Amino acid sequence: MSGDMPAPTPPAFSGRRWLFPSAVLHELDADAGRSGRPRRTVRDWIVDFSCFVLAVLGALAGADSLSGQPELPHALATLDRVLGVLACAAVWLRRRWPVGLAVAMVPVGFLSNTAGGAGLLALFTLAVHRPFRYVAWIGGVSLALIPVFFWLRPEPDLPFVAAVVFTVLLTVSVIGWGMFVRSKRQLMLSLRDRARRAETEARLRAEQAQRLAREAIAREMHDVLAHRLTLLSVHAGALEFRPDAPREEIARAAGVIRESAHEALQDLREIIGVLRAGEPDETGRPQPTLAALDALAAESREAGTKVILDNRVTDPAAVPASVGRTAYRIAQEGLTNARKHAPGTEVTVSVAGAPGDGLTVSVRNPPPEGEVPPVPGSGQGLIGLTERATLAGGRLEHGPEADGGFGLRAWLPWG
Repeated sequence: MSGDMPAPTPPAFSGRRWLFPSAVLHELDADAGRSGRPRRTVRDWIVDFSCFVLAVLGALAGADSLSGQPELPHALATLDRVLGVLACAAVWLRRRWPVGLAVAMVPVGFLSNTAGGAGLLALFTLAVHRPFRYVAWIGGVSLALIPVFFWLRPEPDLPFVAAVVFTVLLTVSVIGWGMFVRSKRQLMLSLRDRARRAETEARLRAEQAQRLAREAIAREMHDVLAHRLTLLSVHAGALEFRPDAPREEIARAAGVIRESAHEALQDLREIIGVLRAGEPDETGRPQPTLAALDALAAESREAGTKVILDNRVTDPAAVPASVGRTAYRIAQEGLTNARKHAPGTEVTVSVAGAPGDGLTVSVRNPPPEGEVPPVPGSGQGLIGLTERATLAGGRLEHGPEADGGFGLRAWLPWG
């Protein structure tokens, strides 16, 4: 099974779909980009039928006003009514071609008084479904033609100024209403997108937290078990190459092997408990701090490593627990590397610092006397230590010395 899991797609909108416009559902659905043109919902059919009825009522009102204009030529009156009927039928196309219908209604509305209601509905639809730049151009042209229309075809029941002002206010109100509806829809869609982004970010944060927790557990497992297993390897190798050693040395080596195996088992049990519970076990053994460096040096000496511990910290008890634990792990990894790559050499561990100056830890060993076989997996512990020191706000450097030895230097913030 592939390790790269596909990101889960957002769920489709599961509310009462028939209550929402199809254009909104088209944006809310996760697969909107693949679903093609949205189909009308029940609400769309109700609204479209209501708009058609309004357009017909407007056409009837316009046709009634034509009877009060006896000076209007019969052909022009007939054309007016025909255009009004076509405009009412075109209302059903307003969702599919809002821009085209609005553009077509500009000359139709200028020639036909009965198409006025359909023209207002076309402007309303344009304001709802398209950005403001379309509304500004088409609506502006429509508003500019209103005085010309009433100048050529004056209203018999209203003065010229009153008819122009009333029609302009009605047109602006319809456009403003459409823009308000569009802003509400845009707000709803933006809130939906924000919720989706929040869900995605929460999932990514959870995955990152899990990954960081796994890395921390891996570092802790390496730091702890590598030290214990190195002790086991050293003493087991001594028993293998010196089967004629005195009984006291054999008993001491066997005791160290038994104690190291027991400690490694305890550490492994704690780490497995963390993996099972999902959180650290606060009832387990206390984590090592700077005060445990003496015990670490003594343990390494029992394993046969020559260790010089130079602890010049002014107030060890004042060192923060996290800084002391990081310093302990750095010294532990340095001793482990010296046993693996330079066995039999003298290792110098130096710790110094004061509040405000930081804590410095250095581990150095001279080059080995003979040829040392390569150890598989070398370098992983140093990578983990570098990350640990960086997370603590410090830095770590390591590399060969001028005399062929190896040095490990770290600085950690304190105070």
